[in-house]
Amino acid sequence: MIIGLSLGTAVLLLVGGLLIGALLAVLGAGGSILLLPLLVSGAGLPTREAVPLSLLVVTLLALGNVGPYVRRGQVALRPALILGVPALAGAWVGGSLVKADLIPEAMQLGVFTVAALVASWLLTRPPQPAQSHQAQPSPKPAGSPQALAAQGVLVGLLTGIAGVGGGFAIVPALVLLAGLPMHLASGTSLLLISTNSLVALLALGHWPAASLELMLPLVAGGAAGAVLGQRLAPHLSERHLRRGFAGLLIGSALLTGFEGLRRQHPTPINQHSPRPLSSEQQQ
Repeated sequence: MIIGLSLGTAVLLLVGGLLIGALLAVLGAGGSILLLPLLVSGAGLPTREAVPLSLLVVTLLALGNVGPYVRRGQVALRPALILGVPALAGAWVGGSLVKADLIPEAMQLGVFTVAALVASWLLTRPPQPAQSHQAQPSPKPAGSPQALAAQGVLVGLLTGIAGVGGGFAIVPALVLLAGLPMHLASGTSLLLISTNSLVALLALGHWPAASLELMLPLVAGGAAGAVLGQRLAPHLSERHLRRGFAGLLIGSALLTGFEGLRRQHPTPINQHSPRPLSSEQQQ
């Protein structure tokens, strides 16, 4: 069934794509954290359709945004490998669980909500001393490689289960566990998001053919937002980036949580309406 794309929905997706593209360019994250609620609550898609479409759009936008970071040398390969390889395994496992119908829709949205709230709390914590030296080209990890790899597995599971690129969890992990400054963590996150989302999409084995028409306004807005975000990124402070990202995480978590509760306990339409009397009862 092809979804009828109304003008209001197209404008909503275009504006949403603009914001998502700008966030990915500036933060290296935030795309899927807004895209999944946009598709589920805004466009009214079932989670089964929204998850693969979200992964597809985020993969394209992440690949489009990672170029400037690579040219500026703002990609840390060693932390990317330590976190990224376990994340790929987790993404495959998570996507396979969803494909086998072992994860209900309400649980998918609930996992997304909890993860977003935890990530927002982590980002509002005071930065570690290792993060203050942003001029260092190769900052020393603030946490052990084992902790970073374990975080990678969790990120991958979130990607496969909730249909998110994982940037909202990757960026805090790179900042807090690998000791990377925000801009370096953002570029590394974009590289991981693109590969992570692609693996999760392959594991789902479900191509969102019925909802592909929603991609046009999302990608168009995302491309414009990417240009805007890439111009703004070098001029924004790390403190403002962390706080702004944390605020977006909280808002998206609340929106998705309410949607998950609504879908878990749908309100019957005529549950309390009186039944019409039969002809015998009317006499």
